[in-house]
Amino acid sequence: MPTPVVMPQLGESVVEGTVSRWLKREGESVTAYEPLLEISTDKVETEIPSPASGVLLRILVAEGATAQRGTALALIGAPGEPAPPPAPSAAARQPAQPHAHGPHITPVVARMAAEHGLDLSAIAGTGTDGRVTRKDVEAFLAQRAPAPPAPEELPPWERPGSGELFRPTVEYERPLVPPPAAAHAPPPPARLHPPEHAPHTAEGELIALTAMRRAIAEHMRRSMDTAAHATTVFEVDMTAVLAHQHAHKEDFAAQGVNLTLTAYFAAAAIHALHAVPVLNSEWREDGIFHWTNVHLGVAVGVGDGLVVPVIHQAQERSLIGLAHAINDLSERARHRQLAAEELRGGTFTLSNHGVGGSLLGLPIIHQPQSGILGVGLLEKRVRVVTDAAGQDMIAIRPCCYVTLTFDHRVADGEQADAFLLAFKRRLESWGAD
Repeated sequence: MPTPVVMPQLGESVVEGTVSRWLKREGESVTAYEPLLEISTDKVETEIPSPASGVLLRILVAEGATAQRGTALALIGAPGEPAPPPAPSAAARQPAQPHAHGPHITPVVARMAAEHGLDLSAIAGTGTDGRVTRKDVEAFLAQRAPAPPAPEELPPWERPGSGELFRPTVEYERPLVPPPAAAHAPPPPARLHPPEHAPHTAEGELIALTAMRRAIAEHMRRSMDTAAHATTVFEVDMTAVLAHQHAHKEDFAAQGVNLTLTAYFAAAAIHALHAVPVLNSEWREDGIFHWTNVHLGVAVGVGDGLVVPVIHQAQERSLIGLAHAINDLSERARHRQLAAEELRGGTFTLSNHGVGGSLLGLPIIHQPQSGILGVGLLEKRVRVVTDAAGQDMIAIRPCCYVTLTFDHRVADGEQADAFLLAFKRRLESWGAD
């Protein structure tokens, strides 16, 4: 009997998804846990693994179609096995079924099993009906994992002061020579079949919109039509932060955490939101709703788009906790392993656009939030400073521009400036408290 490929539950409030691309064609062989198709929900592209080994007998939901959770998307079976399609009404309501390898597993668990060559039947599941969860796999891997490598042996994305999106923008021990842009861009995801687009002409070529690009375009347009955007700009001296990072990066690395400047920016933003809580709010037609907790979104580039994973209740995390969360979310974002719920519920957003070389940016507010903080390129600048004796002197200091784009319906310039002043003072006095 054919095994159905079922649309999984991709989040607590996610009840449907769009088939963005099939990675296999009818008649092609598949193995258990092998990526079979991509599902798009909001701005998340999730690979769905095959529930069993065999042949893709029939595709029941075409690319571009939207299906409810529990819908049969395709049928897997033996070569030559007949695969009569179910009635359309039944397919739309078909509940999720356990497959031949046990209870339903998420795409993230399937990917981890394939990457590490795991037999999931050997792992005790703590989820519903004995389902193996991501935490179960992580605990299993931790038990058999060797001791963490020394900092110099860590892979690039885990080395203090290095990595891709969240590494420091400038290394002050080296000349300020901007690296090629291609060196920072994560490799595009592998594709078995090229994207479809219009025929090439002498004038150019029309590239079809991806589900992610369409979602970003709609969200940004709606934000510009909704909020009254205004921006204020400050400059921050990062001397104290860099000194603290240099003194503690090896200690963090020994705990498997990459201490990046983004973690400091996140901590300072949380501090500023406590000082000016009106920025941690949203406009509603019957009033301004102030959030009690800070659910901090951190913008992450994923090659062909941008996602904003959220650190929920970020005010409860220490610097190392924020660094760990940023490491984890950014890495899983680049590998398309984020759950839909991890991209929702943000109350304020941080965008460290300086990693791409931008000096000054005016990010668009992530609706329905009221503010977004932009951090520009960190570079050495000539400053006039006052020494201990009260004398002015010329000094070279590492500095960056920071911008706050805020919804003028919610806050005014005085409050926006107070937020950036609190943010600036926190960074410039780091380690003094």
